[in-house]
Amino acid sequence: MDLDAACTALAAALAGTGPAIELAPDGTAVPVRAPGLAPGTAAVVRTSGSTGTPKATMLGRAALAASTAATAARLGGEGQWLLALSPNYVAGLQVLVRSVHAGSRPVAMDLSARFTAAGFTQAAAALTHRFRITSLVPTQLHRLLADPAAETIKALRRFDTILLGGARAPQDLLAAARRHGLKLVRTYGMSETCGGCVYDGVPLDGVRVRLDGGRIVLGGPVVASGYLGNPELTAAHFSHDPDGTAWFRTEDLGGLDGGLLSVAGRADDVLITGGVKVSAAAVAAAIETVPGVDAVLVAGVEDPEWGTRVACAVVGRAPAQRIRDTVRAALGPAAAPRTVLVLDELPLLSNGKPDRLAVARMLQAAAG
Repeated sequence: MDLDAACTALAAALAGTGPAIELAPDGTAVPVRAPGLAPGTAAVVRTSGSTGTPKATMLGRAALAASTAATAARLGGEGQWLLALSPNYVAGLQVLVRSVHAGSRPVAMDLSARFTAAGFTQAAAALTHRFRITSLVPTQLHRLLADPAAETIKALRRFDTILLGGARAPQDLLAAARRHGLKLVRTYGMSETCGGCVYDGVPLDGVRVRLDGGRIVLGGPVVASGYLGNPELTAAHFSHDPDGTAWFRTEDLGGLDGGLLSVAGRADDVLITGGVKVSAAAVAAAIETVPGVDAVLVAGVEDPEWGTRVACAVVGRAPAQRIRDTVRAALGPAAAPRTVLVLDELPLLSNGKPDRLAVARMLQAAAG
C-alpha cells in the first residue's frame, strides 16, 4: 500500500483543494465526480454488502472533521494510528482521516495478507508516538488473544486505546481483554455516521440518539450527506430537523437507559419460525455462553413446514446438542437451532466482519 499517496489524496479532499475520493482496498485513491455528488463531499464509502446491495455513502468534509474532533476529545488526545482494516471501509478510512487531521503518519499492516497475530505485532513495533491507537473488529481481537505470544500481549498493552466495533463482541472475548489489561473501547456506528459515534454506550460530543419504534436513530454533525445515486434510499433513511440537525435512521434495534445506548441487533434479524418470533442476536448471545464456542453466526433457513428454521454456524468444539439445550433453556424450544454447522472459521469480508450471506448459503445447504 502506498500510504503516503493515499494520505496526500485524502488530505486534499478534506481540505477541499482536491476532488472527493473513494479508497480502494490497496489504498489507491479514485477521484469521484459522479452526478449527484453532494457539495462538500470528501470521501465515498461503500457498505460491506453483507446483507444486501452495497450503498455508496457520501461523507462530507465537515462531518469527518466533527467525527475526528469528537473522537480525539473522548480519547484524550491525538496520536499515531495502526491501520489494521481495509481503507475502503469506514473504519479503515477513519484511521487515515484522523491521522491526516492530527498531522501524524499512521503505520499500516500488510492488508493483502490474512490478518495474523504475528503480522499485527510486527506492525505495532513500527509505531513511534507515545500515544498509540488502533481500530479492530472482534474477529481480529479473537485471533490476537487465542493462545497469544508474550510479544503480542505486550504490543496490545502498549496501545492507549483499542477501538472495537463492526460487530457484537462476545462476553468471553471482552473478559479476555480485561484479563490482559487491554484498554478497550467498544464503538457503535456505521458508514452513514462516519463510523463509530457511540463509545461504550455513550454518544460522542455533539452526537444525539433517539429511538423510533425501537429503531435506533442517530443525529448530529457526523451524519453523512446521503447515498450517491440513490435519492429514494436517502429519503428513507436521512432527515433534518427544522434547526438543521441531520438524522440517520439505522436498521438496528436498541434501548436507552439514562442516556446509555444498548444495541439489541438488526431489525431484520428477527426470525419467524412456526409463527414464533426469535431474535437471532439473542440466540447468538446464548450460544456464546457455551464453553468451547469461539465464534457464532445465527441465520434463518427456508423450511417447507416451519417457513423458517433457526440455524447457526459455530467455530469451536462445543457439542451440537449442548448448544441446542442451552438455547432452549434460555429462549424456549422455537429458538433452538435445528442445524448446527461446525466450521474451522467463519468466512469474512475484507473489512473483517463475518460474511453473513456466505454463511446463510452454507447453512441452507447443510439444512438440505
